[in-house]
Amino acid sequence: MILSFNSVSFSFGENTILNNITFLLNEKEKCALIGDNGTGKSTLLKLIMGEHTPDSGEIVFKKDCTTGYVAQNQDFNSTKSVYEELLDCKKDLIEMENRIRLMEENLKNVSSEEMDDYMNKYHSLTEIFDKKGGYTYKSEINGVLNGLKFTDDREKTVNLLSGGERTRLMLGKILLTKPDLILLDEPTNYLDIQSVEWLESYLSNVQSAVLFVSHDRYFINKTANKVMEIFGNSLLSFDGNYDDFITKKEQYTETLTSAYENQQREIKHQMEVIKKLRSFNREKSIKRADSRQKMLDKIEVIDKPVNADNEMKLFLTPDIESGKDVLSVKGISKSFEERNLFSNLSFELKKGEHVAIIGANGSGKTTILKIINDYLESDTEASIRFGSNVTIGYFDQQSAVIDDSKTLFDEISDSYPDMTQTEIRNTLGAFLFSNDEVFKKIGVLSGGEKCRVVLAKIMLSKANFLVLDEPTNHLDMTSKTILEDALNAFSGTCLYVSHDRYFINKTADRILSLENGRLVEYLGNYDYFLEKKNQLSAFSVESNTVNTVKTEDENDSVSKSDWMEQKKAQSEKRKLENKIKTIEEKIEALENKLSSLEEEMAKPETAVNSAKLNKLCSQQAETNEKLSSLYEEWEELNS
Repeated sequence: MILSFNSVSFSFGENTILNNITFLLNEKEKCALIGDNGTGKSTLLKLIMGEHTPDSGEIVFKKDCTTGYVAQNQDFNSTKSVYEELLDCKKDLIEMENRIRLMEENLKNVSSEEMDDYMNKYHSLTEIFDKKGGYTYKSEINGVLNGLKFTDDREKTVNLLSGGERTRLMLGKILLTKPDLILLDEPTNYLDIQSVEWLESYLSNVQSAVLFVSHDRYFINKTANKVMEIFGNSLLSFDGNYDDFITKKEQYTETLTSAYENQQREIKHQMEVIKKLRSFNREKSIKRADSRQKMLDKIEVIDKPVNADNEMKLFLTPDIESGKDVLSVKGISKSFEERNLFSNLSFELKKGEHVAIIGANGSGKTTILKIINDYLESDTEASIRFGSNVTIGYFDQQSAVIDDSKTLFDEISDSYPDMTQTEIRNTLGAFLFSNDEVFKKIGVLSGGEKCRVVLAKIMLSKANFLVLDEPTNHLDMTSKTILEDALNAFSGTCLYVSHDRYFINKTADRILSLENGRLVEYLGNYDYFLEKKNQLSAFSVESNTVNTVKTEDENDSVSKSDWMEQKKAQSEKRKLENKIKTIEEKIEALENKLSSLEEEMAKPETAVNSAKLNKLCSQQAETNEKLSSLYEEWEELNS
């Protein structure tokens, strides 16, 4: 054990942030702390650091535990350079190294009588120096400089760094110091993908225990062996990474819901029995009712589990199908002043594909989407052609597709004038805008709220080709999962830009990586991209058309046929999934019909009406026959 929380509670005024929180963090454990915004994640870290004092409970550390903390924003000043600040983290080793060098210089002055003792001290010192990493600390500092992208800024003074750079520098200092417990609040916020990947590797191998707050699900998957979630002032914890946590949480929630529903049924049954006994109005029956009431009062009532009422409802259903060829882009180029982003880019999209464009910040990913949507022009004559029956739904990360001066209600009403007031309110309600919130000005909404408005408009558009620019940027974890599920169920085509690796991994079947002004194609999701990005075959330098990644045993002549086979397989898979979903919906409808029939047949007035009863029995038999057939078909498709 390195840290334990024992029944810790904390409030701001009358607002309870954490209630009776208990957990244990072991040595070398890597634990992710997740939860919606405002649930108290950063507060919990500040409690550990002593910046806040708990209202009740205790926080216990391992004896002599050293702690390092990196907040989301660092506000420290220094006239030292970046390198000097990092070098300061190893000052004990530098002092030891100076003592070793001094002993080596003084060696010539040591008498023969003192030599043995002197050399024993020297060897003892060098052994400690070696164990503490004395011979590798400079390489370690250079590794942090490179990993956190300070290579070109190593001599830059700290007071000239931006806020994000200072946070990165503090992260580097903590990593080099290697305390027993490392606390990190959103450590990936100011890092590009390469730096995040470096940090994942570093934290996985460091001997310190790490407790970190993050919304980066891919980072959590790669780094954590325990995940804790704060919800409703309480804490839920499971061993494993993020995927393990989601699976175990679902099982836990199902168990809790089942226990709650069973208990509620039993309470309702007992209350009905008590009411019936009292209605007899006899001494014995009243005593029996009182006895049952006392037993009922002793029951420890299970709290109602948190339901999905506070989750947005997103369904992406195309109104019409597009043709097989959805988009053809040929020869687009773009420069801003003297900076050339890309030249002569070409690529195509087929019906049903979900394609992610990835690349470094500022490489031109968003610019490609804007050119496709006619918000920007290509610098050179280019061809952008859409296939037959293609309808576009565009998600802009700056939310330029919605009007800040309008209310939410007017934004939907003006875009879809045929919708009734009730339909507009119901739609906005599905995206968590209720009552008078629908009359808020869009300009006062948060980034996450604007994001939900844009998604609502995309859903209403019923477009068959979605073009999305960083759609998960302002969404919480639950909303990201809902968007992923909606996209995976979407039968149309999708082209999007994202830096969210988990989102890409869950939704993309092809990746276009914008690298040095050209597009390189990876026929798979983000995990496949990571696996294959270092296995690129030789590519043409004359053209910036898409270059396709091939595995080592492939040859140039088969890449196109393999691509077609892969697309065909993906198409067949989608068809199968859609067919299974349709059958499951039919089964659900028939089961509901059966329940209605059984309720009707159970009525006393039906029992004495033989004609009606015969008709209901006939319908029941027919429904059962259809159900049986659907079950067989479902089992066959899932075999």
